[in-house]
Amino acid sequence: MKKTIAILSDVHGNYTALSSVINDIKTNQVDETWFLGDLIMPGTGGDDLFDLLNEVHTTVFLRGNWDDCLFEVLDSTDPFNFEDSADVYVGILTQYVYAHLSKKNIEKLRSAPISLEKTVNGVKIQISHNLPNINYGPDLIAQADTPAFNQLFDTEHTDIAVYGHIHHQVLRYSSLDQLVINPGSIGMAYSKHTRLNKDRRAQYALLTIDDSGVSNVDFKKVNYDISQEAHRADSYNLPYAALYQESIKTGISRVSDGELLATINEANGYISQLKQFLLHEQKRLTK
Repeated sequence: MKKTIAILSDVHGNYTALSSVINDIKTNQVDETWFLGDLIMPGTGGDDLFDLLNEVHTTVFLRGNWDDCLFEVLDSTDPFNFEDSADVYVGILTQYVYAHLSKKNIEKLRSAPISLEKTVNGVKIQISHNLPNINYGPDLIAQADTPAFNQLFDTEHTDIAVYGHIHHQVLRYSSLDQLVINPGSIGMAYSKHTRLNKDRRAQYALLTIDDSGVSNVDFKKVNYDISQEAHRADSYNLPYAALYQESIKTGISRVSDGELLATINEANGYISQLKQFLLHEQKRLTK
């Protein structure tokens, strides 16, 4: 029996992009949806992102490295490094999204795996955010040599590996000719090639498997109203809104610019704000 699966990844809080993808999925005959992680941050989305995924029979829900950032801030017992402007950036975004997530969805995110295996019509599939045991790192960039993709397969009996993380649509093969699929990014598509990076559409993929095996892999690109998402960042008082707006409009991210982040942190009093938030959370946890 033929089964079509929508494969989604890397929303990064972009509600408008995910909403457009969900509407596109509804126009196709999709049996279920797999989400590969990085649902939240740095965009405005919170509980509303979970609601959208619930509309399209999401049967796989993984935890990405940006999702882990939430818990690295909330759960850490180590002293916070307020001298690191990037850590402050993540901390402030954590405070923001924490206020927009229900306890139920926080626990869903916390308990989500970073990888799992499924069998569809006899086809064995490894599903992960990045590597099966590590949901961060640059091992699987689109330009990587073939042996890098062998890491996605624990056994030669696995037929397909599906992963996210790199924000780039990919169809590759392992050294044993096993199929590798990356659906790209919904919220923050990326290409090293300047002209291709100007395509800011939301990305996902449709995988169809029939009784004979894989019958189709359809890489999708969906237009969405970027100006609406940018306006949402302002109207929802998103921290670092200008950086987020720049990234969704141009595909250029400057969050690794420590000096820039430090300037923004100082101008907005983010260090003091974050100290108060973490102190409040420590008191709450020790009650």
